[in-house]
Amino acid sequence: MTFTEYRQHDALGLATLVAQGQVSPQELLALAIARAEEVNPALNAIILPLYEQARKQATNLPPTGAFRGVPFLLKDLGLELRDTPLRSGSRATEGLVSPENSHLVQLFQQAGLLIMGKTNTPEFGLTPFTEPAAFGPSRNPWHTDYTTGGSSGGSAAAVAGGIVPMATASDGGGSIRIPASCCGLFGLKPSRGRLSLGPGAGESWSGAVVEGCNSRSVRDSAAFLDAFAGPMAGELHYAPAPAAPYSAVIREAPGQLRIGFSTQHTLGLKVEADCVQAVEAAAKMLADLGHIVEEVPLPYHREDLTKTFLHMIMGEVNAELKRQGVARGSKVRRSEVEPSTYALHLLGEVTSAGDFAYFRGQWNDLARRQGHFHQSYDCLLTPTLAMAPFPTGTLQPTAAERALVAVITHLRLGRLMKANVEMLAEKIFGFIPYTAIANMTGQPAMSVPLHWNAQGLPVGIMLTAALYREDILFRLAAQLEQAHPWFGRTAL
Repeated sequence: MTFTEYRQHDALGLATLVAQGQVSPQELLALAIARAEEVNPALNAIILPLYEQARKQATNLPPTGAFRGVPFLLKDLGLELRDTPLRSGSRATEGLVSPENSHLVQLFQQAGLLIMGKTNTPEFGLTPFTEPAAFGPSRNPWHTDYTTGGSSGGSAAAVAGGIVPMATASDGGGSIRIPASCCGLFGLKPSRGRLSLGPGAGESWSGAVVEGCNSRSVRDSAAFLDAFAGPMAGELHYAPAPAAPYSAVIREAPGQLRIGFSTQHTLGLKVEADCVQAVEAAAKMLADLGHIVEEVPLPYHREDLTKTFLHMIMGEVNAELKRQGVARGSKVRRSEVEPSTYALHLLGEVTSAGDFAYFRGQWNDLARRQGHFHQSYDCLLTPTLAMAPFPTGTLQPTAAERALVAVITHLRLGRLMKANVEMLAEKIFGFIPYTAIANMTGQPAMSVPLHWNAQGLPVGIMLTAALYREDILFRLAAQLEQAHPWFGRTAL
């Protein structure tokens, strides 16, 4: 098999060739490693190669499995692979090694996936771009001067760059969908509780974080959920099993859906013309496919992000540094993490338990609003992001912002920063005004790669459905994929 032939198949296609004896797992792995060695120096997608481990795994695969023999990558955040470092994009985690496999990793191995490395992520997954100080930025295969998005930017770059057909991604505020949009991939954030975070966590970020994947085809993402959804013992959240496998659902017509769309910005800021154009074109396409499509007021509030979501982040970052300190046996020092991470830690330190509980309770108000919306509409259509992919470094703190953060963190003036945090947060939420909503409500949402701008950069559109209704999204995604195919459009 040549690389050109390798890239013509998605993960299920490659697994079928292995099952039929037309290609061996070793041959697929050799192609993936060769591609990684060719393009990873430019992309910085893989930060921990595990090639020898994958070669050994390829000689001892289970006799069957949904993805038997398919090369695969793990995002280096959350999921644990026994006897390998889990760096989470941070200098503070140096020397820490996973003592056991996560539940999902066990399932990946049982399905025959060849885990050949770990991918780049921002420090503790905190930014919607992948530019960790510890490992350097990942680069977008469509234009290596531009962002991959984040926090699953390394995984998205590896898939879009042709190294693997599918890789893990996790999503606490949009981190499956943001890089899917920036890298021209399909990315579906499952409902809360669909995939286990165990045994290391029952929930992460107060239930906002879910595991999933970035893929090039809808059917790969559907098969991923079919193969790996379900609880392990002691789950805090467990989504009810779907009525039918998603791999069967994607072969069904979606019927006529009611779809509300909006290009408003949650913070009242400007949405770039490329993103508006992508939604308007998608709305027309959906109407032409027979759906009822109507423009609607955006059912989000500015405070949903700048107060409700942000208070959770502050508290969780403070808790994360405490957890890392316990794991390594010494307190995390200011010099060991990025300035913005330490600033969020300090903000969490001065946030009262009452404030945290109050704003966590506001998630209920948002969920009720969203539930009310879905009594009238099957889906909400928005841009995935308010900006097309931008040059690497665009959203990094300015010199003035860095100086302010340095003074505040050095003097531990968390209360002073808290008075101005909304202004500082607006820069980030200006880019991601939509994605974090579904993390608070637990709803499924997907970014679909239907549009490329004049610079040749992908711009995704996002569709969100009611809680546990991945079936609606998968049917609709399959219909859009057939009407406007994207698989043959490749970077690099």
